[in-house]
Amino acid sequence: MKKLAVVAFGGNALLKSGQKGTIDEQETNVYETCTHLLNLIKNDIDIVIGHGNGPQVGNVMLQHEAGEKTYGIPKQPVDVCVAETQGSIGYMIEQQLRNVLEKENLERDILTLVTQVVVDKEDPAFQNPTKPVGPFYTKEEADKMADGKNVVFHEDPRGRGWRRVVPSPKPERINNRKSIERLSRDGNIVVTVGGGGIPAFYVEPNKLQGIDAVIDKDLASSKLASEISADEFYILTDVPKVALNFNTPEEVQLDEITVADAKKYLEKGHFSEGSMAPKIRAAIQFVENGGEKCIITHSADLGKNNAGTHIVKNK
Repeated sequence: MKKLAVVAFGGNALLKSGQKGTIDEQETNVYETCTHLLNLIKNDIDIVIGHGNGPQVGNVMLQHEAGEKTYGIPKQPVDVCVAETQGSIGYMIEQQLRNVLEKENLERDILTLVTQVVVDKEDPAFQNPTKPVGPFYTKEEADKMADGKNVVFHEDPRGRGWRRVVPSPKPERINNRKSIERLSRDGNIVVTVGGGGIPAFYVEPNKLQGIDAVIDKDLASSKLASEISADEFYILTDVPKVALNFNTPEEVQLDEITVADAKKYLEKGHFSEGSMAPKIRAAIQFVENGGEKCIITHSADLGKNNAGTHIVKNK
């Protein structure tokens, strides 16, 4: 049986720092990232793609608010905004990946699934919003937007500004996971759990309902990777390796660490909650649930020998 890998696209796969988010910018970024998937595809590895949507879902929410204020069009809840971005981003990935494959004379069906992810309505995350969405603002802009409203902003750990944050509950189950596995093992490339999936909960037995939240895309992709028995899990980011003492004179890049190492570094606070910490937790979750290894790497290094940081089982 061929290997199966889940690849979680980072935010820079869609939108780079300083860009406005035009369709031309996003398509160019997606095309570039998709070229790096060739290393896996040419090695005959079946792949499933997850992706983020932080800037996009934030922009969609702003568009809904502007439409309501200006034209009286009712704005839609966060879960519907996530569904919108799953469709639009999935479309971009499908199109640009097909362009990449056709240039290489490779043929694969590429399918985007609008995917619900079940969460627990009692998850404590609903009392402590932490997940950034939308663009960066100055402190003054953020204070003005939050004034008198039920909106929370947090400062970016890299000093890029302030972003709105929403609840980020843990993914409990990926819907349609059996179909995702079957399609991917048949050689199709499946784009799913976009933006971490559409958050839904059981408002009563046998009745699903959406909820205002954004699930972390790395945790959702990790959960999916375990549920479809993927061999490997790749988390693409904008740095070549995970590092201790990041962005300081004492920075140390990590080639391979065990789950025990990863937990120790997390506990010591080496990884920022707004950046690397969720990725490390996603890696731990995957390996502890039967995965061979998780690789956190820059998209340009995807599939190269010794690229990125490998998180493996305890020795």
